[in-house]
Amino acid sequence: MLVPSSLPPKLSETTLLYFPFKTTTFFASISSSTLLLRASVPSSFVYLLRQCKSCIKAKLVVTGAFSPSADPTTWSSQVVFWWNNLIKRSVIIRHHVTALALFREMLRLNWNPDGYTYPYVLKACGELQSLLCGESVHALILTSGLDSNVFVCNGLIAMYGKCGMLGHARQEFDETVVRGITDVISWNSMAAAYLQKDEDRKVLDLFDSMVSSNNFELRPDAVSLVNVLPACASLGVWKRGKQLHGYAIRRCLYEDVFVGNAIVDMYAKCKRLDDANKVFERMEVKDVVSWNALVTGYSQIGQFDEALGLFKRMREEEIELNVVTWSAVIAGYAQRDLGYEALDVFKEMMLSGAEPNVITLVSVLSGCAAIGALLQGKETHCYAIKRMLSLEGRNPEEDLMVINALIDMYAKCKEMKIAQTMFDSIDRRDRNVVTWTVMIGGYAQHGDANDALELFLAMLKDEYFVIPNAYTISCALVACARLSSLRIGRQIHAYVLRQGYEPTMVFVANCLIDMYAKSGDADAARAVFDNMSHRNTVSWTSLMTGYGMHGRGAEALQIFNEMRGAGLPIDGVTFLVVLYACSHSGMVDQGMNYFNNMNGDFGVIPGAEHYACMVDLLGRAGRLDEAMKLIEDMPTEPTSVVWVALLSACRVHKNVDLAEHAAAKLSELESDNDGTYTLMSNIYANARRWKDVARVRSLMKHSGIRKRPGCSWVQGKKETVTFFVGDRSHPMSEKIYNLLEDLIHRIKAMGYIPETSFALHDVDDEEKGDLLVEHSEKLALAYGILTSAPGVPIRITKNLRVCGDCHTAMTYISKIIEHEIILRDSSRFHHIKNGSCSCRGFW
Repeated sequence: MLVPSSLPPKLSETTLLYFPFKTTTFFASISSSTLLLRASVPSSFVYLLRQCKSCIKAKLVVTGAFSPSADPTTWSSQVVFWWNNLIKRSVIIRHHVTALALFREMLRLNWNPDGYTYPYVLKACGELQSLLCGESVHALILTSGLDSNVFVCNGLIAMYGKCGMLGHARQEFDETVVRGITDVISWNSMAAAYLQKDEDRKVLDLFDSMVSSNNFELRPDAVSLVNVLPACASLGVWKRGKQLHGYAIRRCLYEDVFVGNAIVDMYAKCKRLDDANKVFERMEVKDVVSWNALVTGYSQIGQFDEALGLFKRMREEEIELNVVTWSAVIAGYAQRDLGYEALDVFKEMMLSGAEPNVITLVSVLSGCAAIGALLQGKETHCYAIKRMLSLEGRNPEEDLMVINALIDMYAKCKEMKIAQTMFDSIDRRDRNVVTWTVMIGGYAQHGDANDALELFLAMLKDEYFVIPNAYTISCALVACARLSSLRIGRQIHAYVLRQGYEPTMVFVANCLIDMYAKSGDADAARAVFDNMSHRNTVSWTSLMTGYGMHGRGAEALQIFNEMRGAGLPIDGVTFLVVLYACSHSGMVDQGMNYFNNMNGDFGVIPGAEHYACMVDLLGRAGRLDEAMKLIEDMPTEPTSVVWVALLSACRVHKNVDLAEHAAAKLSELESDNDGTYTLMSNIYANARRWKDVARVRSLMKHSGIRKRPGCSWVQGKKETVTFFVGDRSHPMSEKIYNLLEDLIHRIKAMGYIPETSFALHDVDDEEKGDLLVEHSEKLALAYGILTSAPGVPIRITKNLRVCGDCHTAMTYISKIIEHEIILRDSSRFHHIKNGSCSCRGFW
């Protein structure tokens, strides 16, 4: 209803305005004197608007009571004032679409926006990230002559910044500076725009320009500090942040809770937790953000005890826990592989009524992955489908974060088919580097390493050009290490050098050391190590492990001494590597010395794994009685790994009685697996106790335990070829068997006698000799000789321990071929050349 420009004199003092709505009818009482007396408008109109239950009803009051027909000359400024209030109110309650609708209605009714209208309209455009609307409003501002209004200019800078148009925002900012109409808010708006797009260096440069202007009116305020401190945190420039901290104290801005939170957060993200804690404790006013900044900081650097202590304090002081708090604690547990604890906190969070966000779910799934909790992972998957992934209007980037975490969880729970299905369900254009990395890593660590390398190759060839990062490269190198694929590992190394991964070179270089060592080239591993500008503990232990695998114990101990000299921490893992190297090099006395002194000299208490290494060390040297005494003197109950080490030694030295004792202990620990049964079967077969062999095999059959089939693979000119025992599937089989027959004939003339005890079947010796010829490692060697150029090393990998007869035969064969044989089995490397092996019998 539009109020006419004049009212009849006999009208009552009160006029009822009737506004029909869909479900309700709204009556507003307006005094007729209010409509006629300009001076009375504000107070009575305020009362009228207070009766409105929504912005829509208030809008109808404004449009109905103050149309242009109501004498615009008289009412113009008051009406625009109330339009501004309606738009402002819509923006405050985040009804940005409504704010723009009101603005359009205001223009339709020919009311002219002023310098207070446009800032709120621009804010609505920015929050909606509607660049088209923002540019349209900008055009209106230019035509209205309000482009010199500082409030309007600030609104334009902020709008363009939130729409991601930093160039436009900077142009508007520069124009205001040239015209001399800037204020602190202008600089803050531009800084906020840069911060939103992670242009941290530009934030600092802008702040420097602001300070260097020497304009008293442009002194940084609390908002300025809140903008620049996160930039310091992202760049890790804590000294710069400390200067800002001092400025906040001098300007008495320190008492502002937002400034205090920003300072705490800056120190925490720069890993200066002591400084962060001091600031936190001195803050007179704290909110949940203050606590969260410190909890998250401790959690991210691994000081989880401190983070958990703060979490408990928050509960004791009845601080309201929000999703950030819960997520930080869950993430802390997950990062320490404490998956069950992470799940318990998640359950508490759900019971408290807090709503999980993407970070929460990703952390929970990481916890499930750490402990292989497939059931809980599936439950989390269901929750994600119901509450996140199936909702309209979701952020696709956040959804992808959850899906990536699900792929990682399923892969680490060894459900590779489900992981692959989820990977395939993602549109190729939507896959990011994390998607590819978790899938490649899953295959590399928990599936078929060949699939990992195929997927890595597919990533490089993908039409959407997703560039591998350091983690992707590391996963591919892990796959190469598992397969002993030196050729592909070298190609990846070349890719790393071409692409230049300097910022993460330590991480990648460690994986290169491991790959080269496990692919049979310890010298290349040492070359990578020597060329590293910075090394960490993993670098040293990786090289020591490599030397140990290749039987180069003296060099491993030399690296250990250099590591000590470099001042790096020596822990239990380091000693495991040292004892492993001593074991595979026959360095019994040195190993015993390190073991006996590790607690006194280094403060490292021997664990079950260290005792297992010592049992292996003594067992390889044939000192089984000493090994058994060491087990009996253990301060704790021996674990399965200790008894397996003893059982393996009993196989080498044919001690059936002690082997049966070790097997009985393993059975008590319910640690029966195919390895235990296979070792006992082999031990009985060597002792020609065929009834016991049949009994063990019957037990395996009834227990559902299947022996892993032995296989060997060898690197040919163009591909890697795999052989199983008695394999005749290869096109070159006839040539392979003919060459083997010739080689066996020649080495027998040199003194080779087949060790028929390794043909674990109850047949005569002649037939056992024929069976030995068919072993997979011999077939792989023959293929390698046929396909390799003279002088080129033949690299063979076997998934199980190498057969003793094959080891002896290869030692003889190395005297009559022009190749070095590099054989990797499940235990170590054998470098066989000119009739000798690097293992020197310690295998």
